[in-house]
Amino acid sequence: MVKMEEKTVKIDVESAESNPTGADQQTQTETVDQNSASGEQDVALLMAELAEQKDKYLRLYADFDNFKKRSLKEKIDTIRNASQELIQDVLVVLDDFDRAKKIAIEQKNDNIYPEGMQLVHHKLLGILQSKGLEEMDPTGKPFDAEFHEAITEIPVTESSLNGKVIDTIEKAYLLNQKVTRFAKVIVGKQ
Repeated sequence: MVKMEEKTVKIDVESAESNPTGADQQTQTETVDQNSASGEQDVALLMAELAEQKDKYLRLYADFDNFKKRSLKEKIDTIRNASQELIQDVLVVLDDFDRAKKIAIEQKNDNIYPEGMQLVHHKLLGILQSKGLEEMDPTGKPFDAEFHEAITEIPVTESSLNGKVIDTIEKAYLLNQKVTRFAKVIVGKQ
């Protein structure tokens, strides 16, 4: 566009040189002024459009970068929690070990929970903990619906036990800081 205006100016200037009358010179000056004003407007419009396109490009690039980061994080989370179903199935075995241990302590009978079972229980729990499993025993803590599932409520005489977990039927487990199993509890109520 700018090149065409320059040609127009040159043609007008050449024609003015061939016809040196004063009226033609005034017309040539007005034409040059109009062409330069029009050129400045065109340049300003192009600069504004360029800035707009640059802004769109930067936003699109930022969105894509955020998408890549989010996808990578989701992939890592999926890999870390891929074994969740298997671990949930193994938690039943851990519960059986815990029950056997509790009964052995209550009855003071080492035959119920012998040393070999203790070693197997400890090793199994260690392996699961290395995979990100954490156990939570909520007994005595306030009831929290994000971690506990209330089986029943029982009346309590002390006001300090109101709304707190009295007994735990099944422990809660976290896998990589996410609840994989809610604790089944008995809650005190006044």
